Amino acid sequence: MDIWPLIGQSSQEARSKGAWERKFTLLVNNGFAISALLLMACSLQAGAFEMLILGRFIMGVDGGIALSVLPMYLSEISPKEIRGSLGQVTAIFICIGVFTGQLLGLPELLGKESTWPYLFGVIAVPVLVQLVSLPFLPESPRYLIFEKHDQAGAEKAFQTFLGKEDVSREVEEVLAESREQRNSRLVSVLELLRSPSVRWQVITVVITMACYQLCGLNAIWFYTNSIFGKAGIPPEKIPYITLSTGGIETLAAIFSGLVIERMGRRPLLIGGFGLMTLFFGILTVTLTLQDHAAWIPYLSVVCILAIIAAFCSGPGGIPFILTGEFFQQSQRPAAYTVAGTVNWLSNFAVGLLFPFIQKSLDTYCFLVFAAICLAGALYLYFVLPETKNKTHAEISQAFAKRNKAYPPEKKIDS
Repeated sequence: MDIWPLIGQSSQEARSKGAWERKFTLLVNNGFAISALLLMACSLQAGAFEMLILGRFIMGVDGGIALSVLPMYLSEISPKEIRGSLGQVTAIFICIGVFTGQLLGLPELLGKESTWPYLFGVIAVPVLVQLVSLPFLPESPRYLIFEKHDQAGAEKAFQTFLGKEDVSREVEEVLAESREQRNSRLVSVLELLRSPSVRWQVITVVITMACYQLCGLNAIWFYTNSIFGKAGIPPEKIPYITLSTGGIETLAAIFSGLVIERMGRRPLLIGGFGLMTLFFGILTVTLTLQDHAAWIPYLSVVCILAIIAAFCSGPGGIPFILTGEFFQQSQRPAAYTVAGTVNWLSNFAVGLLFPFIQKSLDTYCFLVFAAICLAGALYLYFVLPETKNKTHAEISQAFAKRNKAYPPEKKIDS
C-alpha cells in the first residue's frame, strides 16, 4: 500500500526541506579528512606547525560530523531486532582505529621522527574506502520513505542491506511509523529542546553523552605510560604494552555488539558505568599506595585494563544507539546535533580542566571520575527504559509518564 496520497502535499514539502541525505553527507565529509591529512602530512616539510594545528582542527570537524551522521544512518537501515548490534559497529571501528594507530605508531613502523608525517597520511586509506564503496550503498530506507516518499526505493534498499527478497515486514514497520507522523516536519534543535513530549529523552541523551566523555577514559590515557613505568616496564617496551589497551578496547566493543540484543542496552550501560566506578576507586588506592609493595603497580595496570573494558562494553557505543532510538524520524537530525554538541563540548572540557584537576588532586583525581560514573549509573537505573527490540512508539510510551505528555489516541480512518 502506498501511503503518500494520504498525506497532504504541503506536509511532504515541509518535511523534505532541509533534509540532507545521510550517504551524501558522509561522502562530502571526506573533503574535510583529505584537507586535514594534507595539512598535517605536509607540515613538517613546510616547517609550519600552524598547518598541523589547523589540520587537527579540521580533522575534529570531520570526526564530529561522522559521529553524528554515521550512527543515524546505521540506526535507520536497521530492523529493530538488530538495531543495537549494528549500532555498535561505530564503536567497534573506533576501537579498531585506535588499535591501528597504536600499532602504526610503533618505532619499527611509522613512529619515528622522520616518518610521522606518513602516519597522518594513513588517513587516506579509510577516505579511499568510503569514496569507493559509499556510492554503491543504498540510501537509508527510512530517509527514502519519510523524506523522499520513495517506497519502491526503500524496499530495494532493505533488500540490499538484509540480503533477502521479502522485506514487507520491515517496510510495513517504517510505514506504520510514517503514518503516525504524517503531519510532522523536520524539527529544529530549538523546537526539539522545547518539546515537552521528548523532554526526558533529551535530558537522558545529554546526561549519557556528557558521562561518555566526562567518565575519565581520557584521563586513563594520560596516566597509562606513568603507571606502566611504575610497574617496572622499561620505557622502550611501554609502546608495545600499550597495544594491550587497544586490544582490550576492541574485544570489549565486539563483545558488546554480540550480546547487546540479548542483554539489552540498560544492563550494559549501567553495568559499564558501575564497574568503572569500582575500578576507579581501586585505582585511586593502588596509585596512592604504589610504593608500599612491589605488586601494587601491577594491580594498577589491571585496573586500567578493566576500566577500558568496562567503558567499551557499554558506555563507549550505546549512547549513540539511544539517540537514534529515542526520537522519531523528523527529530533525529536535531537530536544528533544536540548529542554531538554535548559530546564534543564535554571532550573539550576534559582536555581543558583535567591538567588542573590532576595538579590539585594528584592520584585522587580519579575519584572525580568515579563520582561522575556513579551519578551516570544511578540516573540511568532510575530513568532509562529498556529499548531493545522496541518500536519508536513503544519507547515514547515508556517515557510518556515522565514527560506528562501521553501520545494521542489513534483515530480510525473511515
